[in-house]
Amino acid sequence: MKVPFADLNAQYRSIKPEIDSAIASVIAESAFIGGHFVKDFEDQFAKACGVKHVIGCGNGTDTLYVIMKMLGIGSGDEVITPANSWISSSESITQAGANPVFVDADADYFSLDESLVESKITNRTKAVIAVHLHGQMCEMDKLKAICEKHGLFLIEDCAQAHFSEYGGIIAGLFGAAGSFSFYPGKNLGAYGDAGCIITNDDKLAERCRMYARHGALIKHQHIIEGVNSRLDGLQAAILSAKLPHLGSWTAKRIECAAHYNERLVGIGCIVLPAVRSKTKHTFHLYVIRAERRDDLAKFLQGQGIETSVHYPTPLPFLPAYSYMGHKRSDFPVAAKLQEEILSLPIYPEMQGEMIDYVAENIKNFYRN
Repeated sequence: MKVPFADLNAQYRSIKPEIDSAIASVIAESAFIGGHFVKDFEDQFAKACGVKHVIGCGNGTDTLYVIMKMLGIGSGDEVITPANSWISSSESITQAGANPVFVDADADYFSLDESLVESKITNRTKAVIAVHLHGQMCEMDKLKAICEKHGLFLIEDCAQAHFSEYGGIIAGLFGAAGSFSFYPGKNLGAYGDAGCIITNDDKLAERCRMYARHGALIKHQHIIEGVNSRLDGLQAAILSAKLPHLGSWTAKRIECAAHYNERLVGIGCIVLPAVRSKTKHTFHLYVIRAERRDDLAKFLQGQGIETSVHYPTPLPFLPAYSYMGHKRSDFPVAAKLQEEILSLPIYPEMQGEMIDYVAENIKNFYRN
């Protein structure tokens, strides 16, 4: 049996007429940049999120950068972000002119350890980026209280957490703004790079929209200098076609995760993903901790099972941040996780027998 890490073609086949119609409509109208397809998706996503403003952008990384620039974060400022994340969470801070300050990971949930955040705050700290890793939200009550106490902006990186919830509130609605990626492999994915900002702040929304469109809300009327980061019509139409299915796809991901839990429970050499209380985990990724992780991954590959590691190197240990001089002892949990975490295949179209096959092969590996 072959078990891919994800199967985007299976998703396409399941809604092929809707996708083909959406693409054909954009081509028929030559509505490639701007236009009603973008506006339609922004309105639909805003309604689905229960938020006032959605600003489509070229990708998720841009959205973090635009948010920080429009919050006035820049040279000499510091922004706190997790050590265990994709580099977008930190490189966007540097692009804005500020300095990333890393926080070690939580051993159970793999995102930033909220209990360590306050110790990283200085008189230069301006914001905290909460990365809702793997589809599970951070402990937002605690982070929001810390940010309010110290007068900091709370920014949510929701790239892996489309419609995840904490205390019944969806990702992106706790802070000044939420950043979303629609990279093809995300729970809601385009057919190329795409992203958006969500916020209930009228002024911030206007400034973000202006900045992402060359500093102009009306063509040729450039109020400020900005950047070019626009959600294009084709991607917007594809996202509009997919959005109505996201609820059922999310339910399937949660069902797949439960199936994994049932089949993998009791294997002493692995730790199953923990689900934080008060949260709805949407399982963009299903990540276990495994002894002899690399050997296990190689064995599974030999059985036709694709796996991945999110992420093999904590951000502070990347060559890009060698100038900071961090040591493994500075981030002991993240350093340990990089040797143990393994992402197993999970996607809405995944069949139960595929999960059984993955689980049985994990059991066989440790038996032998």
